[in-house]
Amino acid sequence: MSRRIIQVDEKVPLLQGFPLSLQHLFAMFGASVLVPTLFKIDPAIVLLMNGIGTLIYLFICKGKAPAFLGSSFAFLSPVFVVLGADQALWGGNYSYALGGFIASGLIFCTVALIIGRFGSDWIKIVLPPATMGPIVALIGLELAGVATGMAGIMPDDSGAYNMDAIIVSMVTLLVVAFGSIVFRGFMAVIPVLVGIIVGYAVAIGMGMVDFATITTAPVISFPTVYLPKFDINMILIIIPASLVVISEHIGHLVVTGNIIGRDLVKDPGLHRSLLGDGIATTLSGFMGSVPVTTYGENIGVMAITRVYSVWVIGGAAVISICLAFIGKLSAFIQSIPTPVMGGICILLFGVIAASGIRMLVEAKVDYSKPANLILTAVVLIVGLSGTALHIGTVQLKGMALGTVVGMALSMIFHLLDHLGLTNQPAEH
Repeated sequence: MSRRIIQVDEKVPLLQGFPLSLQHLFAMFGASVLVPTLFKIDPAIVLLMNGIGTLIYLFICKGKAPAFLGSSFAFLSPVFVVLGADQALWGGNYSYALGGFIASGLIFCTVALIIGRFGSDWIKIVLPPATMGPIVALIGLELAGVATGMAGIMPDDSGAYNMDAIIVSMVTLLVVAFGSIVFRGFMAVIPVLVGIIVGYAVAIGMGMVDFATITTAPVISFPTVYLPKFDINMILIIIPASLVVISEHIGHLVVTGNIIGRDLVKDPGLHRSLLGDGIATTLSGFMGSVPVTTYGENIGVMAITRVYSVWVIGGAAVISICLAFIGKLSAFIQSIPTPVMGGICILLFGVIAASGIRMLVEAKVDYSKPANLILTAVVLIVGLSGTALHIGTVQLKGMALGTVVGMALSMIFHLLDHLGLTNQPAEH
């Protein structure tokens, strides 16, 4: 008997919905909080704005697109340029990065309005299935090293392995993997949460959990708000990363639609989805938080659990907002060891990669046609090769560069097809 699917608009009873929302919170927490930690700012402001941004996104998308907005990694490189080499100056320089975040959010909104005016049919031309499938796969594949690094199964500089980390991450992974297959009833929809709990317990037994931060944390704390400053040179350093996020956003929206069985590009529409992301990023910049983006970890949770409810996603957003003010609870979640999340991410990122392959299969892409074969081959190799295209201080690589190359090739092939110059047209 197949597992019950909790649909997008389905309300879940509180006692069941709360742990489901916690799953999404735990899935995004480690990666999302890592970004402000690297910038040496208060993670609480990021938790607050991630939650508010997610609620804004769900509202603008009319409750039809289940997605959690977390901290974007695409802006790391340009922000470090803005912050400078002297960490003593980071506190003041971060305000200039915020100006760039706001500009990036406005770019998202502008692109969204253009799509809303002229439609999104162009996606079929610039991103046909033979191009989109491998791009989606790259979203998960390029994160493989991140997941294995978090899990401890990659050696350090001396070639040694952290066996404690490997044990914790593998126990966590196995619980989620086998739980997804053998759990029944309500347990069948919370294997990720069960895996985190078991992994955390094992980590405690191995002395990997530091409770000092929990005992010293205040019960109630208020997020630190940082004010933006605007400098055209700093803005120009930041905004090229917007292309990465827009490419990532399109891929994530298609993946989510593929998982839930709905065409989200058409309804609620790519324009609404990008607009929600843009408004959330703009507001985050004004409040002192980092840019947000749809999160692969949470897409993976939906794929594994088959729980697509926006009410569950909204619940995770509310919990995130609450955590921004509850010091003890926030410290407790931050005490979850990295290997626990690494074990989860191995499976979640893999699910995203598999979704790209699934897209090719369901679209019945004909690889006897040279154009389709070339599109998929080039996108995969460019995305996985480590090749980088430098635009100012920002570099495009991985999925972002694969997307740009794939889009360019798709449009060229479409033009050749339109002019009747191809022997076997690609499937658009």
